[in-house]
Amino acid sequence: MATASVAQTREIEFPKELTAFIDEWKSKPGSLIMMLHKIQETFGFIPRESAEKLARISGIPLARIYGVVTFYHFFKTTKPGKHTISVCLGTACYLKGGQDLIEEARSILSLGVDEVTADGQFSIDAVRCVGCCGLAPVLTIGNDVYGKLTKDQLPDIIAKYQSK
Repeated sequence: MATASVAQTREIEFPKELTAFIDEWKSKPGSLIMMLHKIQETFGFIPRESAEKLARISGIPLARIYGVVTFYHFFKTTKPGKHTISVCLGTACYLKGGQDLIEEARSILSLGVDEVTADGQFSIDAVRCVGCCGLAPVLTIGNDVYGKLTKDQLPDIIAKYQSK
């Protein structure tokens, strides 16, 4: 007896607060970005299943949702590490070594582009500006801001978060 294999999409549960938010915003013009921000705030990233569910309940085509998600660097489609190291690559930070900080942090943590450490603790993002140009180069971890950095300072900074 032959059986047909059907790919099943996992249904994701939206918390009541998220469902209420989407219900309130789904019919408003230009609401897609607001709803995506709320989904990312809820899950820490935008799981594919959440984009599919948003398409179903809002009537917005999935292709349009993914067009917005992939256009804006802020939106993440993979779960980030518990501690996201955001390195500024705005003009001042870039000129003062921001890219070197990214490369050093990746080396310390053995990470490639868009990867998360095996223990789920760290991920690294390049960001365009954190508004601290006078402190260039700058990186943030959570709400902590570190400025006027050199590569030599990174091991101690990262070590502070390895025990958290």
